[in-house]
Amino acid sequence: MTTQFPKDPGIAAWVLLVLPTLRSERPRMVSFARPVLALRQLAMESSAEMRTYMADGERRAYELGNRGPVRFVGNGALHPDIVEAYWRCGFYVFEGVFGAEELADIEADLLDFRSRLPTHRGAETDSQGRPAIGTGIQARTVAWGKSLSDPLGGTRASHGRHPVKMHEPQAAADAPEEVVYVVLGSLQFSDACLRAYGHPDLLGIAAALNGDDFTPFNEALFLKDPHVGPSVAWHRDGVTHWQSPNWDQGSHGFNFMGQVFGCTPENGVWVLPGTHKQRDIDIGAMVAAAGSERLPQAVPLVCAPGDVAITNRQAVHGSFANTSPDPRVTLNMGFHRRSAVLDQTGSGIHGSVGTLDDARIATRSKMIGWAIEARHQHYPHEQRFEYAPLRGRHLAWDDDARSEIADYNLLDLSI
Repeated sequence: MTTQFPKDPGIAAWVLLVLPTLRSERPRMVSFARPVLALRQLAMESSAEMRTYMADGERRAYELGNRGPVRFVGNGALHPDIVEAYWRCGFYVFEGVFGAEELADIEADLLDFRSRLPTHRGAETDSQGRPAIGTGIQARTVAWGKSLSDPLGGTRASHGRHPVKMHEPQAAADAPEEVVYVVLGSLQFSDACLRAYGHPDLLGIAAALNGDDFTPFNEALFLKDPHVGPSVAWHRDGVTHWQSPNWDQGSHGFNFMGQVFGCTPENGVWVLPGTHKQRDIDIGAMVAAAGSERLPQAVPLVCAPGDVAITNRQAVHGSFANTSPDPRVTLNMGFHRRSAVLDQTGSGIHGSVGTLDDARIATRSKMIGWAIEARHQHYPHEQRFEYAPLRGRHLAWDDDARSEIADYNLLDLSI
């Protein structure tokens, strides 16, 4: 089966017009001022209650003490202050991981990526008549939804882990009917994403938290376009370990969320601090008690361009529909402990269902080696990361490797 990407010219248009101006406009670690929306602005986002909720959540986010630059100590260990804050809150914002040069590289690649999407849902060519992204690919690679909708909430998708539907604002009359909001297996479609995946600081953090033999999970590109981006209903990731006698606060791994343009309370992910430590949580009951999907203890990930948030997959998290004028593009990169993955049965939410044995782990982990080499070719003066499971092996990043990674996410290590 071939997975197809929808394409709406309006989405590409804002990229071409707005993208070049975004990189350096926002200051770091401050609340970003936003322009007044048009008269067709919807009741939810214009309400005093929602504005208060957003502002209060942002204030509390900055009070948590869980943000700052990457800092290592000793033998590649993370600074203990970072480790403490991450395990206390379930997330941490690493500031300035991607510099100006890399952000420019990612943005240019994003323009190319957008141009290669199919002209419409079901099409096999892009606007220039070339074979479109996703043509000939078997793995699930794209998710789309109606503008400002909640595609997953209240459905049985992903083992029913999104139990409550988020508020769905009314989209503008001229909004596209459907938009792409996530592309899975993104490393095979974007060289810049592959190079970002091989960032030595990010891989060093993965090793520090999950052990030198850490494994991949999956990768995705999240697109939260202005005035149309769908929501992602409150949920917790992870399926396999909730009842395990060896369960702990890190059993289901974590995701890095690299921010190309930064993220705000309006367009970013929200997290309930500390919920990664709890086995049993009834999200439906929490929403019912709150009287709406505005969970009172949640805080937003507020990031500047180039920041990378790390979020524990067991924490309750989600995002609201993006009615704001600000785009969000997130490079999602997940990692696991090898001991949590080995000999488990893949959940099928990502990758194919099957035993996650040594062979599958080894094959899937080659993506880390290729990413390290691709990054070294592009940034030859940067200290490259040494991935312990591939020590002594050199994986060349060349045309043969590029062909080999097609459909690589069929082997995603989903637990």
